[in-house]
Amino acid sequence: MAQIIVPAAAQGAVLASSEGLSFWGGVDPATGKVIDAHHPLCGQSLAGKILLMPTSRGSCTGSGVLLELALNGHAPAALVFREAEDILTLGALIAGKMFDKPLAVLRLGAEDYDLLAKSRSARITPEMLSTDDWDLPLSDRPARALHLTAEDQAMLDGAEGKAVQLAMEITCTMAQGQGAERLVDVTRVHIDGCIYASPANLLFAQTMADMGSKVRVPTTMNAISVDHGNWRGQGVPPDFGLPASRLADAYVTMGARPSFTCAPYQLPAPPERGEFIAWSESNAVIYANSVLGARTVKHPDFLDLCIALTARAPLSGVYLEEHRAPRRVIEVELPAEYDEAIWPMLGWLAGQAAPDRIPVLRGLEGAAPNEDDLKALCAAFGTTSAAPMLHVAGVTPEADLPPVAEADTFRLTSDDLRRVWRQFNAGAATVDLVAFGSPHFSHAECRALDTALAGRKRHADTAVIVTLGQDTLQAARDDGTVARLEAAGVQVVPDICWCSISEPVFPPSAKVLMTNSGKYAHYAPVCRAGPCALAVSPIVWRPPCRGVRGRHCRDG
Repeated sequence: MAQIIVPAAAQGAVLASSEGLSFWGGVDPATGKVIDAHHPLCGQSLAGKILLMPTSRGSCTGSGVLLELALNGHAPAALVFREAEDILTLGALIAGKMFDKPLAVLRLGAEDYDLLAKSRSARITPEMLSTDDWDLPLSDRPARALHLTAEDQAMLDGAEGKAVQLAMEITCTMAQGQGAERLVDVTRVHIDGCIYASPANLLFAQTMADMGSKVRVPTTMNAISVDHGNWRGQGVPPDFGLPASRLADAYVTMGARPSFTCAPYQLPAPPERGEFIAWSESNAVIYANSVLGARTVKHPDFLDLCIALTARAPLSGVYLEEHRAPRRVIEVELPAEYDEAIWPMLGWLAGQAAPDRIPVLRGLEGAAPNEDDLKALCAAFGTTSAAPMLHVAGVTPEADLPPVAEADTFRLTSDDLRRVWRQFNAGAATVDLVAFGSPHFSHAECRALDTALAGRKRHADTAVIVTLGQDTLQAARDDGTVARLEAAGVQVVPDICWCSISEPVFPPSAKVLMTNSGKYAHYAPVCRAGPCALAVSPIVWRPPCRGVRGRHCRDG
């Protein structure tokens, strides 16, 4: 198979990676430099390269980062994948269709992919992939014909206006790239594109809002990049605070609910088992599929809005029963004693063990994880795997699905847990900042922190910050939890999440931070001259890095 998904001409040096890369948190949107300290390409520039990866991984916001790179001239010349990929493909599609910045996307079979990975440079046209030694014809024909209903066709023909027409064009193009035969109705949408990853996110949203776009199904919003009502008082510079808040406002104008949470499963009336939804935000997608038994693929930024405007999504991937079965069995050897810190570690390790396929974890049947444990597991899994779900035998609702015939077995031992514990435990003893709420803290977690503090105050030299959604904030205020946390010196911040926090809310002087989040422990380190280590206490993780993604990242 040699298919050109997004046609464009390109040429450049070949840069091949054995691992997928999350552009959100892994690539500097201003320069195209890889900043993920855990990735083998860390420190290299993607600008102008023919970039080969098996597929992408991580956050759905990667499509916005790629769009920004395309707009500022630092994007790869082309993207070449071996497996199905949606996040970066959608960013490239938007760049060409809306902003006349075409960027080629190819999907190659394993043999052709490996051959290209050994080449020094390549040239791409809509018809041909060429190196100095060989040529490979490309096809733009989708794997299957897309069958549209009369209502779909009417939207595609412009009967409901230009915005809906554009949304349907994008949805259909993505559906064809995914090999979908038809579209499916969805009952709700969760927007991830409201994070201000770059000016491109605001440009897209404002362009769609100016076209009169209105969502047609209940639509919630992810965490945003500022505390919407308080950023000025927190000292956030207007050159960041204004566009970040305007981005959120653009989606509210289009009819989205200002829920501002990366954990929409904590909102009232979460999706039910078997319900077809369209969520972005990687941890939310994995939680919805795995824990709730709802159905959603990992929709990239921008496609989430397109689906909200049409209420139609490509019927592909884990929307279909046959794609939800495990393709790898992970046998887990639990240590004799453990606490809640094991769940983010297991998620991180499981993602490494199954970076491109759905696993089932066995050996945890007696562990009795609660909702917050499963949240931690799913979020950490999403940082190291591109899979949209996982199963936990005896725990999650579809764990009895039999593995596919070709499924293999992988073992996670106590030695693996000790290894990752040491890897995330290499930091200094003095902690400047304790970061809770990635994904957003739940009401139960707020109460647990309050109980753990037991009326004590934080150390004067250590900041403690909790991020959470507005609904959780209100519940914790109503029962007095927030007042007690604030009396203990804990800063409780709504709307933003650690993956999009910026200075000065993130303390500028902090050099070592501690977090209970495997997701944030992965994303927090920035790429420097050497590897960026993390450290763990019996409860929490702490990266001795000077910054997290975004405006407060810096060398040090």
